[in-house]
Amino acid sequence: MEILEKIRRHGLLLDGGMGSILISHGLAGNEAAESWNIRHPEIIRQIHADYIAAGADVVTANTYGASLSKLEKMGADQNYERINREGVRLAKAACGPDQYVAADMGAMGDMLAPAGPVSFEKMMDNFSSQAQILEEEGVDLFLIETVFDLNAGLCTVQAIQSVSDKPVFCSLTFKETRKGFFTIFGDTPEHSMKTLADKGVAAVGANCSLGSTDMVRLAAQIRKCVDIPVIIQPNAGMPQPTADNQVFYPETDDLFAGNMKKIRELGVEIIGGCCGTTPETIRKIRSMIGQPTQS
Repeated sequence: MEILEKIRRHGLLLDGGMGSILISHGLAGNEAAESWNIRHPEIIRQIHADYIAAGADVVTANTYGASLSKLEKMGADQNYERINREGVRLAKAACGPDQYVAADMGAMGDMLAPAGPVSFEKMMDNFSSQAQILEEEGVDLFLIETVFDLNAGLCTVQAIQSVSDKPVFCSLTFKETRKGFFTIFGDTPEHSMKTLADKGVAAVGANCSLGSTDMVRLAAQIRKCVDIPVIIQPNAGMPQPTADNQVFYPETDDLFAGNMKKIRELGVEIIGGCCGTTPETIRKIRSMIGQPTQS
């Protein structure tokens, strides 16, 4: 079934966190998480397989920070093409005929001008190059996520659309203030979602930066903004430091899954998890929302 038809009929359950799981496996702060596609492929493959076994419809390739500029900053650019290709191949290896692979994109390492040093043209070049590789490997969709600058998101959308006609999802990060939810550049959910929808994005929404309880309120606002599918992927609460300098995400799987059920009941078609969520989180969500009706 084509993925947009699957969304229309049944919705989608995405996977959960990748980086937070890799940290638990020993990923160091100076390492590119995406380099594990070639350094520790067995771990990446197993994470994808665990998400599929938990009931996810979509696994997200470990390519979020695999743009050339970002990998250069992390000292891993010599394996740029291989990292991207292996990221898709490892994800595809975990999938059956009714599951999908999302190409994950969004990290450049620097901000778009005028807020940062990256020109629109450079960002376009970086993301169109990466998208071309991911397209060649046969992804089912592109997921642009953790976007805090709407203009950078629009640039990434344009870059992908220049090389692929696959569906593009775009998910922004928001903070809650006394006046409501805003990106760090002051864009509202309504303006952001409508602008992206006008550019042909297939699904829009929010991820990261908020726990699931706060995301219920944001999801309700986003659902009212647009007629296209909405995607919501919260963190498992806000990260908290532990005594041994690790990071702890406080939301239990039961709490998280209960909130995701509420979000689904708002009419949000595409749900999943972000930082701090695991295959067990996705399993709990699946048990609460049930399996899709076969047709």
